[in-house]
Amino acid sequence: MLNRVPSAETSTGLAPALQVQISSLATAVPEYRYTQDEARELACRMFPGYARLESVFENTGIRHRYSCVPLDWFSEPHNWVDRNIVYERAALELLEKVARSAISKAGLELNDIGAIVTISTSGLSVPSLDAKLMHILGLRPDTERLPVFGLGCAGGVTGLARAARLAATMDGRGVLMMCVELSGLNFRASRQSKVDFVSCALFSDGAAGAILQAHQNGAGGGMGDITAVGEHNWPGTNDVMGWSIEEDGFGVVMSTQIPKFIRDELREAVEMFLARHGLDLDDLDGVITHPGGRKILEAISVALNIDRSRLVHGWDVLRDYGNMSSPTVLFVLERALAAGARGRHLVAGFGPGFTGSFALLDVTTA
Repeated sequence: MLNRVPSAETSTGLAPALQVQISSLATAVPEYRYTQDEARELACRMFPGYARLESVFENTGIRHRYSCVPLDWFSEPHNWVDRNIVYERAALELLEKVARSAISKAGLELNDIGAIVTISTSGLSVPSLDAKLMHILGLRPDTERLPVFGLGCAGGVTGLARAARLAATMDGRGVLMMCVELSGLNFRASRQSKVDFVSCALFSDGAAGAILQAHQNGAGGGMGDITAVGEHNWPGTNDVMGWSIEEDGFGVVMSTQIPKFIRDELREAVEMFLARHGLDLDDLDGVITHPGGRKILEAISVALNIDRSRLVHGWDVLRDYGNMSSPTVLFVLERALAAGARGRHLVAGFGPGFTGSFALLDVTTA
């Protein structure tokens, strides 16, 4: 098993193994739930010039999504101030919910938290959300903070990676990692474009959190062990995915070539990551990936030569929640573990950069 590789073996070119467990997971969605048919009707009103493309809503595999505002909120124009006021309020509500749940599920107290990592790319707050959340929760004043912006859909896995590295230095104190995205707040009719119409078919709001802790006295436990983390950035791909800065909010940047890019490029990047830890694809028992959309999941299946059934939890989360950006992969992970996943799993997400973020999760001892 990977977690038996000692640090001394780094002289052979293998990366040292982490010894960090996921002690708990928690997820939350905002109060407003709407069907894909309701979203289609809204988008056709907002983007009448693209109503002929409404079949994209039927082809996503999504049935329901969640929003921090009612659908009629989108019928009126909103500026940066309007959007960010809603973002900060709703984001803090969701973060508090997942933080308290994750801490409780891990059997910890607030004073047991040594650091918090907060991932969000759909709004702005200074002081950052984690600073404000510390006071809401009543965390210790010496709690370390790491707010991260700009990771997009890769944020869930990268957040686990950053939290795992922090946890390895915390002598058993918990690291609270949280993701919150309210991407739907950036739906707007001021920019009439195909990519904005399509984004209305995919993106939604949600939050997730996890507690990570270093092993104590060499013993594992929790929900599984994160044994390795890594990333792969493809040069010359800054225009593949991200936000443009518009007068009234963020404008979505999303290339139609992303599925083809993943089909062509993902396998080599995964093989390089695994090779750094003395592994190959045949050593994996499963893949837990961010479900960016139907075409993304299909592209991952082709790239890694795995059957659709092995990504079933990704398909189910996409169906029930849509693409919530960074938190989504933690929803998938939660379902996979609840369904009894065992063995060594690749956890993966993809975001602006264009970047693949990877983690190895060993749940054989969970």
